[in-house]
This record gives sequence, C-alpha cells and structure tokens, in this order.
Amino acid sequence: MAHIVVEKKTKKYTYEDYCKISDDKRYELIHGELLMTPSPITNHQRISRRLEFILEKFITEKKPGELFDAPYDVYFDEENVVQPDLLFISKDRLHIIGEKNVQGAPDLVIEIISENSAYRDMVLKKKLYAKFGVREYWIVIPEGEEIEIYTLKDNTYQLYKAYGKGGTLESPLLKDLKIGLVDIF
Repeated sequence: MAHIVVEKKTKKYTYEDYCKISDDKRYELIHGELLMTPSPITNHQRISRRLEFILEKFITEKKPGELFDAPYDVYFDEENVVQPDLLFISKDRLHIIGEKNVQGAPDLVIEIISENSAYRDMVLKKKLYAKFGVREYWIVIPEGEEIEIYTLKDNTYQLYKAYGKGGTLESPLLKDLKIGLVDIF
C-alpha cells in the first residue's frame, strides 16, 4: 500500500499583505510569515525608555545619526519587515529613511528580550539582521540585567562583549558612548 504524503502549505505573506492589516495589533514579517507581537510588559518599557533617553542625549550632542523606536518598520525585502525596539542610522546612511519606513539595514539594532520574544530576538531576528547587514546588534536581557553586543563579520555575528550588572557598556559603533548598566536596569 502506497503512503501519501500531504505537505501543509502555509501562506507566504508579502509587504503588500502586511500593509493591508487593519487591526490594532503589532506584526512583523519574517521569511514571509506574519508574526504578531504582543505589547511589551512594564519592565521592558522602562528599560526601553531609559536606553532611548541615554542614546538620544548622546546622539543630540555628538550628531552621529538618527535614533528611532518601535513601532517603526524596517523593510529589508518583500518578505522581511521588522520593528526593532530601538534602531540607529548613521548620518552617512540617512538616505535609507523613507516617508513610511526604513528601507534597508540600520547600523545598530537593539532588541529587549521578553518571555514571548526570546526565540524570535535571539535566533530568527539575529540571523535576519546579520543576513541584511546590520553592523551592530544589542540583545538586552532584563532578567539577567545584561546586554550582549554583537558585531557583524563575514555576514555572521561575533559576540563583541557581554556586559553584566555594574558594568559599563561601550559600543564599537558609537565611539565615546558609555552606558552604566545601573542606569538601565
């Protein structure tokens, strides 16, 4: 008796489909898969606000580029559109900022891990950001009060440094930036 194999096909979404969504929920499009993103929890919002405040102050003083926060679309291609928690675009690449979204890889992306985003941020989006050329990627881990910085080398991320409690973060991309983790967590 022959066995019949039925392959389950899931719909591949495109940016056009993504733009037609009319509900109030947040979504991201990764490899053509539409993924809903729940609202961040309180601690996530506090960390995001503190990081944004420190980065905005640095960027206002030094003028190396522009900072944005979620929700704001980063369009990589027709099947990959994400909304990082924070993103930075250097002044020599400001041309990728469009009227509706960022068209291409930001120089720096920061994701704050939450219980429902750990796999997406640490695996899916990490690979996606490397593939499309995001030069520096920060993963903020609230539970452990740490921040991991990854830098891009040969289309893969290398751990630059993991900063723990009491440490002072220094970004290879944003020269002269120093952030005491005590000011974040």
